[in-house]
Amino acid sequence: MTLDAVAFQALNGLAAASSLFFVGAGLSLIFGVTRIVNMAHGSLYMVGLYLAYSIATAIGGGWGYWAGVVVAAVLVAALGALIEIALLRRIYHVPELFQLLATFAVVLVLNDATLWLWGPEDLLGPRAPGLRGAVDVLGRRFPAYDLFMIAMGPIVLLILHLALTRTRLGRLVRAATQDREMVGALGVNQALLFTAVFTAGSLLSGLGGALQLAREPANLAIDLTVIGDAFVVVVVGGMGSIPGAYLAAVIIAEVKALCIGVGVVHLGGLDVNFSKLTLVAEFIVMAAVLILRPHGLFGTIVALRAVSATESPLRPASKWLKTGAAVLLVPLVSLAAAHANSPYALVLGTDVLIAVIFAASLHFIMGPGGMHSFGHAAYFGLGTYGAALLVKFLQAPMLAALLAAPAVAGLGAMLFGWFAVRLSGIYLAMLTLAFAQIVWSIVFQWQDFTGGSNGVLGIWPSPPFDAPWRFYLLTLAAAVVVVVALRTIVFSPFGYAMRAGRDSPLRAEAIGIDVKRVHWIAFVMAGAAAGLAGGLFAFAKGSISPETINVGRSIDAIVMVLLGGLESLSGPIAGAAIFATLQDTVMRQTEYWRALLGAIILVVVLIFPGGIVGSLARATAGRGAARGKAP
Repeated sequence: MTLDAVAFQALNGLAAASSLFFVGAGLSLIFGVTRIVNMAHGSLYMVGLYLAYSIATAIGGGWGYWAGVVVAAVLVAALGALIEIALLRRIYHVPELFQLLATFAVVLVLNDATLWLWGPEDLLGPRAPGLRGAVDVLGRRFPAYDLFMIAMGPIVLLILHLALTRTRLGRLVRAATQDREMVGALGVNQALLFTAVFTAGSLLSGLGGALQLAREPANLAIDLTVIGDAFVVVVVGGMGSIPGAYLAAVIIAEVKALCIGVGVVHLGGLDVNFSKLTLVAEFIVMAAVLILRPHGLFGTIVALRAVSATESPLRPASKWLKTGAAVLLVPLVSLAAAHANSPYALVLGTDVLIAVIFAASLHFIMGPGGMHSFGHAAYFGLGTYGAALLVKFLQAPMLAALLAAPAVAGLGAMLFGWFAVRLSGIYLAMLTLAFAQIVWSIVFQWQDFTGGSNGVLGIWPSPPFDAPWRFYLLTLAAAVVVVVALRTIVFSPFGYAMRAGRDSPLRAEAIGIDVKRVHWIAFVMAGAAAGLAGGLFAFAKGSISPETINVGRSIDAIVMVLLGGLESLSGPIAGAAIFATLQDTVMRQTEYWRALLGAIILVVVLIFPGGIVGSLARATAGRGAARGKAP
């Protein structure tokens, strides 16, 4: 590859960097002030692109295109303000992870609203007037619009810098990024400040989407893709740092562009295709930065912290709870007898039990462990592929494959967890996401071994578990064992050490607890349990694909844990059962099941801001305390 070719690819990278910077800067502003991990930020980008398409095609001509860009950005800003005022303002008092759950519900609603308004087809917008041609750069033809995008990045960066350093609002934003409670104590109207910042961040996201009108088609999958890239930009640059977001966008875009430019490299008889790394290049960069510089290039320590009342200590199951669990097992076991009259009930029951194992494993590190993971699907997927590939290549017996699933996932968790437990808060969460995406990329591209996008087919249960009702009972037994085992560990000396490291790591270290080692072991345990869920999933479905590891499955696990309640050991069980049942039922009722599911999640968040089980437990405890104080 010549030096001119490298320079040309670097220009391509700068054009992509501007778009990444717009959405990343908006997300960084919002998180820096409100501390909300806004999952809906990518949806605002998507809506901006669709709106720009509609306005530009409706008006036509040069005025139509640029009016589409400007008006789309303004409309997205208004939409962001509406979301903040109507929804987020009502839940600022709840733990921040539940605010994340609410913004994920907004993602579902906006995705189906976009589907209803514009349909499922990709929409390619018009070319930018006056910038439709190309110019000669280094002996090659370079799109004039990309040169325009290269210039837009620094211009917007300069405007944001002046706004943050020369205006009163900018000073308030910077102060709130450092200590928003002190800003409120000084008499600043926090509600108005939060709305202004959320609106500005939404404007940037909408502008980034609208400016892509001439570069890429509008499609319904772009929201999750963009939010993943935006998180990477913000975390690599450092939470709340606008210059950091621009530098990170440039680094990531350049790395991806150069991977494309390098192409296939021959290294001692081995062909290495660097262009395939573009699927995961940004996550490799993020993992490397977080390992070497845990708070990003320009970041400071930022943790996801609860702002609700102090959490009540966990207590062992009461006699009534144990009796209730034993009684609940009776209908669960009896469901196996319904296979003749209602075979689908067994299918749904098996799916729910697998979801319970998966959610319980994530809750183990998120609740008692205090480690927020956005990439737990990695261990679910490692278990899935571990079991499936043993059957495919070695014709291993089903039970042997199931035993191997948690072992493979545990080894993956041992490797990734060693790095992850050295971080905290959002940085830990994003590093787990990076590792999950790296695993997904390997599975997706290793065609000869994993089957690539086709996955692995024909992984069915063997006798005696080939009957659906027997496999259901096996899954039920596994779920009971995992839930009881994790609950027992929580109340063991190891569990108390884990919770001590969560609540006060400095004091825990002072009394001799090796906090990182304890959390690392807990991480491996959770990964192994998720791997068992993955192994059961492989045999339940009969075939698997890279979808088992994608970011959507990690989000599903987080939703299940938060729906039930992070503070309750019973929360993930209830959350998994409710979410899996709702998802299955709603999907079969309407084409717009995402919007309906999102609306249900929003209602739950507003009514039960600590999760269903957690809120009910607090309400019951409150009534009991009130009766105890009554004369």
